[in-house]
Amino acid sequence: MNLHILEAPNLKALTWLVHGFSTRAGGVSTCYGGKTLNLGLTKDDKPEYVARNRKLLLSAAGAATRTRPWPMITLRQVHSDLIHAVTSRDTAQLAGDGLVTNLSSLVLAVQTADCFPILLVDTKNRAVGAFHAGWRGTVGRIVEKGLGMMRREYGTRPQDVHAAIGPGIQQCCYEVGEELKNKFESQFPYAAELFREVQESDPVREKYPMLFMNARAPGHGDSCTKLHLDLQEANRRQLLAAGVPETQITALQGCTACDTKTFFSHRAEKGTTGRMMAVVGVKAISK
Repeated sequence: MNLHILEAPNLKALTWLVHGFSTRAGGVSTCYGGKTLNLGLTKDDKPEYVARNRKLLLSAAGAATRTRPWPMITLRQVHSDLIHAVTSRDTAQLAGDGLVTNLSSLVLAVQTADCFPILLVDTKNRAVGAFHAGWRGTVGRIVEKGLGMMRREYGTRPQDVHAAIGPGIQQCCYEVGEELKNKFESQFPYAAELFREVQESDPVREKYPMLFMNARAPGHGDSCTKLHLDLQEANRRQLLAAGVPETQITALQGCTACDTKTFFSHRAEKGTTGRMMAVVGVKAISK
């Protein structure tokens, strides 16, 4: 089925860990063009197709026994900084955007279609976390709070953590408003470094410049300057500020909005699209 799972090199080296970031190809869903690996219970897809896709994902990621896949813990994601510690394999679906656990033989999963999936792995205590980081979660410091919860629950230290940031909408395509820049500047001293002004061409403006003249001071009139946010870097910087060593952070490349042949993109596909998943789990210790 041409199913392809992306892995972070720093996490792949941990033999007791399973993880992966899904892509669009493969699967049995047919509502988003061809056979796709939609992993979200969207209004367009059939639940039985999504269930089959999730089994395919777990099998490809190595999160399955000979007879059945590991239990998968998911969230009703609400673009928040809410994080839950998973203490049972029978946990009902929770509302929030982050999960942490030290239980083995189960998978934590977050869904994305432009926002960034982030996986944290405590290599000393064998605890893991999965987080869905859109701009709201990032401003709310969801990754930093996730590290804090792992410290409280499992004794995790930032220097023992390996992190992987999966594919999402990159700065090239993530146009935002000035009010969002203000929100970031109120939270992070390095916020200005996360934004870039992009000058876009406008054939009408270039041909008829007099139509766009006004009496405002320079810089306050209408222009073709757009503001773009590097959300991936925002989360990488947050991990660094929280004490995770730079050499232990992997940020996978690829822009979901640029490359809709490989990824699902809510923005590029105007809301009619599937969902990818990032998964992480700990293998049981062999006796």
